[in-house]
Amino acid sequence: MHLDDEPVGRVLSRRQAITLLGTAGAALTVAGSGAATAAMPTSSWSPSGDGRATVDCIAKPEQTEGPYFVDEKLDRSDIRSDPSDGTVAEGAVLALNLGVLKIGSRGCTPLKNAIVDIWQCDALGVYSDVADAGTVGKKFLRGYQTTDRAGKVRFVTILPGWYAGRTVHFHVKVRTTGTDGNPYEFTSQLYVPDAVTAAYLAREPYASKGPADTTNATDRFYAAGGDQMLLDPRRTGRGYTADFTIGLDLSDAETGDDDGFEIPPGPAPTPPA
Repeated sequence: MHLDDEPVGRVLSRRQAITLLGTAGAALTVAGSGAATAAMPTSSWSPSGDGRATVDCIAKPEQTEGPYFVDEKLDRSDIRSDPSDGTVAEGAVLALNLGVLKIGSRGCTPLKNAIVDIWQCDALGVYSDVADAGTVGKKFLRGYQTTDRAGKVRFVTILPGWYAGRTVHFHVKVRTTGTDGNPYEFTSQLYVPDAVTAAYLAREPYASKGPADTTNATDRFYAAGGDQMLLDPRRTGRGYTADFTIGLDLSDAETGDDDGFEIPPGPAPTPPA
């Protein structure tokens, strides 16, 4: 599994950030690539509703869905099981709380009724329903939820394993309607801090595969905005929990276009540092 995830889309430019959010109370955060994202702190909104303060009003960078997205239409919160036989993917359990916000001229508001898909590999780096992995018909570690009135969804999954050439990552896709009335699709990836990854990969069932051959620091896709898609998993009992917020500019038709993956001819280009 080497053909994965060329970055697409963009973060907001400095001018767009100022136009969208205005200058009153808006903080402009400059990304490592020189692009800028618009950020407006809110009082205490967080995806999990636990009151942990977050900076919410951020336009997140897209990255291509990769070759392993399958629209299974599995409406479920716990994505660990395989509906075909009831088996449950083994690994470090993660409660993943996602919030989706729409960016407007007066800041951000929760986006309800958006469809949020996530998909990922298992502890040994294998995706379900993929021909070259021999998993056609399997549906483990895939599913979607619809955001509630607060723009929130919750998934129960495991922390992913790894496969050659990629750092540990999740895939996420948000589907809704743009301000022009057309379908709007945002696709990206979520990453895990290297220190967290190294710790859980040292335990079974991950350990049998050994340490990952790629970290965030050496992953060419992470280099294209991955630091803006970084989770902060915290230990909770025997598992982990993580909150993450995605801000969408629904007037941006370019970002909202269909994000279907097409295998490019020849070697994949290296994104800019």
